[in-house]
Amino acid sequence: MTTQPSLDSALQHLNAFAVELPSWGFADTGTRFGKFNQDAAARSIDEKLADAGQVHRLTAACPTVAVHVLWDFTRETPPAQVTAVAASHGVKVGSINPNIFQSQQYKWGSLTNRDPAIRQAALQHVLDSVAIGKQTGSNLLSLWMADGTNYPGQADIIARKHHLTDALQKTHAAMPADMTLLVEYKPFEPAFYHTDIADWGMAFLYSKAAGPRAKVLVDTGHHYQAQNIEQIVAWLLDENMLGGFHFNDRRYADDDLTLGSIDPYQVFRIFHEIHNHAFRRGGATPPIAYMIDQSHNLKPKIEAMIQTVDMAQQLYLKAALVDRKALAAAQSREDLVASEALLQHAFTTDVRPLLAEWRKSKGLHPDPLAAHRASGYEAKAAKDRRAKYGAKTDSAYA
Repeated sequence: MTTQPSLDSALQHLNAFAVELPSWGFADTGTRFGKFNQDAAARSIDEKLADAGQVHRLTAACPTVAVHVLWDFTRETPPAQVTAVAASHGVKVGSINPNIFQSQQYKWGSLTNRDPAIRQAALQHVLDSVAIGKQTGSNLLSLWMADGTNYPGQADIIARKHHLTDALQKTHAAMPADMTLLVEYKPFEPAFYHTDIADWGMAFLYSKAAGPRAKVLVDTGHHYQAQNIEQIVAWLLDENMLGGFHFNDRRYADDDLTLGSIDPYQVFRIFHEIHNHAFRRGGATPPIAYMIDQSHNLKPKIEAMIQTVDMAQQLYLKAALVDRKALAAAQSREDLVASEALLQHAFTTDVRPLLAEWRKSKGLHPDPLAAHRASGYEAKAAKDRRAKYGAKTDSAYA
């Protein structure tokens, strides 16, 4: 029923597949109730980039690191220095993430706030983030905001829509020609009555209004349980409006779990739609920014990132194994059983030997997690960072 692709053709898919790491994923983080500190967690941008460099060395799949403007750039660590530090660890600065959700002035919203002075302050921060992107060589501005309301009647929803559209248009106009604006959506949290960018359709319309270099960012955790994420992906691809992903998994809501830990078949189906889009167009797929957005409270930071990268590579490769000519033939005769079986056959194929061969061809250990554990990196980082900063407090909010 299926035709197993050659090793060479399978490796080509992996060669073109890169996953961006989040700087914040290497730091101590937690829930709204508190956090559990880890001795090896990074506290500075240098340490975050060092940890990201460790993941890239072991996987050869993570050449860029997403940075958060308020958390990663200071007077002591300006853009030029962060760029140089990243290079010293074998990685580059990736997407620039503005922070318009932590300041007290954003209590009632940032880019949608009814106060024009606060809206301008938020916009200026986003424009400053564009400038940082220019200085670091980044071509991605990734925008998520917490704006929304908690109660009916709290604010004028359409007025907020107009405020945000205006801000996105001004941001787009300020971007260099090679920069893409990624517009992220989230159905709820921290706002629980209405969120200003609540779903992919709203993000689509905002992106269209902003300009041709604005695209939708799909966070795999930002959906209601019953939503068909792969259909959303297929539609955005067909409209040339899919800009990128934030990879994580969830059991209930935005749970920040390692990719595929709950539903690997869903991630496989998403990758299937991406490969199918390329197949329909003779192999051409628009640039897609694959990024991780996870902040682990319990798992060791680096190990969790390696797990997600490894799972993403496996599922991406599995989806590449679907016999698309046979699938098209089965679909044309309405053979539901054969059509589904073609996907299930690819999903249940053990691609770990192929992945191990690909890693060995690049001079890597075939098992990056085992290589990391054998390296002693985690223990050395914990020892060095304890010596540098001292013991961590037991306070959940320290």
